[in-house]
Amino acid sequence: MTEVITILNQKGGCGKTTTAVNLSAALATLGKSVLVIDMDPQGNATTSLGIQKSELENTIYSLLTGKSSFQESACETEVENLYVIPSNISLSGAEIELSKEIGYPYILNEKLEEYELGFDYIFIDAPPSLGILTLNALVASDSVIIPIQSEFYALEGMADLLETIKLVESRLKSPCPIKGILITLYDARTRLSKDVSKNVNDFFKDSEYIFKEKIPRNVKLAEAPSYGKPCITYDPDCPGTKAYIKLAKEIIKLEGE
Repeated sequence: MTEVITILNQKGGCGKTTTAVNLSAALATLGKSVLVIDMDPQGNATTSLGIQKSELENTIYSLLTGKSSFQESACETEVENLYVIPSNISLSGAEIELSKEIGYPYILNEKLEEYELGFDYIFIDAPPSLGILTLNALVASDSVIIPIQSEFYALEGMADLLETIKLVESRLKSPCPIKGILITLYDARTRLSKDVSKNVNDFFKDSEYIFKEKIPRNVKLAEAPSYGKPCITYDPDCPGTKAYIKLAKEIIKLEGE
């Protein structure tokens, strides 16, 4: 059965797209069939997976607006078992167009339900906002992963984010539990990273699962997108790649429990 997971945080720079791309690639390398849906008009996940977004006609925008089918929109990547429904700037107009549709929060969910997907995991890279695109991602999801960067303002806005998830669950009757909190940009040498990690644990007070694996601050993770590659193909032996492999194994283990 396919599990749909949204990677969500309204703050930029928290490693949201980095996690969507590299966790997906890690799971694919471990033999899972994985799809990334790029729901961000910036299309950074698309670029990070080696897709030239400016040349695309069939994207998540064309799928949402009924101009292309699921099969026409999904692209293979250079990583075996990993596919992407790409995005580009055309998606920026979708918020206005979709808002005119009856039942607009359910459009992505309905599109996914139309097809026998056959993936083990679908990861949705949501935009860093709490608008209509993010709403569609949440309604279509089985769970959410929230990346939190090891920086001073890490938990700023977290209450608003959690409230949005609760509103989706209560008003739209679409359960979307938090699968886990992921600490990113972590540097064990600094007191700040350790303090942020403690603050995250205190904030959630064991009410949510906090992944044991932390994603380190790693230059290779930052470089890989400029080469159109997930880090697992850009540098298989770097600390960033190893961390995402461990995270992927942690998620697989959670599924088995």
